[in-house]
Amino acid sequence: MSMDVLEKMRQEQVRVFREPFGKKSKSEKFSAGSYRWGTPSATCLRQLSWSEAFHVPMTDISDNKDLTILSSIMEKFASESEALAYLLAEVLAEKSGRKANYFKENCVRNTCYLRMNRYPPCPKPSEVYGLMPHTDSDFLTILYQDQVGGLQLIKDNRWIAVKPNPRALIINIGDLFQAWSNGMYKSVEHRVMTNPKVERFSAAYFLCPSYDSVIECSSDCPTYRNFSFREFRQQVQEDVKKLGFKVGLPRFLNHLY
Repeated sequence: MSMDVLEKMRQEQVRVFREPFGKKSKSEKFSAGSYRWGTPSATCLRQLSWSEAFHVPMTDISDNKDLTILSSIMEKFASESEALAYLLAEVLAEKSGRKANYFKENCVRNTCYLRMNRYPPCPKPSEVYGLMPHTDSDFLTILYQDQVGGLQLIKDNRWIAVKPNPRALIINIGDLFQAWSNGMYKSVEHRVMTNPKVERFSAAYFLCPSYDSVIECSSDCPTYRNFSFREFRQQVQEDVKKLGFKVGLPRFLNHLY
């Protein structure tokens, strides 16, 4: 990916987040509900993330006729991220013995999205996360973060800080890839820690299938039963609403094996 696009994406992202709350929360650039502060699904304080974000479907970006610098840069960033995600997914598919064309046949722009994040300075960083511990509900996530740091992931049952690298992208395996590969690739649990003095920015692209696409394990003894992306999303939303957290793949274990 072009460093020029990444740098301009960061500049425009910072600029749009610096706009007054009333303006960015009711922005006409994106569909209703794209802007969010904290965690829209939170039912208590412990579920609240100390962050704000623009959660934008790819169709909002590709169909945007408002030829601003922001929309132009978002289109370039999203398109380059999309191409990279397909390339990586196809390589991983071939390594696992699956058909590489699955992603281009099943992933569509109205379910893939771009997310711009801002994590403001937090007065009580020990009491709240920038982003709660979770796994991503997609195939692949491509993340570009700034140099502040704060992203952590689980490795060997320990939280490990991901050191920022200005010339590197972070690639996360999501739940769908774990199920589709029958556990050959693991969905990465991660979180974002808050900083008491410095704000942090990141931008992420999420590769998702159509809602009717069926996620089917690549094994004669599948760990997970077949399920559609729509079913998975609905189950996640129900669990978050009832329990306050995402259960995810354990809901879809194949009990026949």
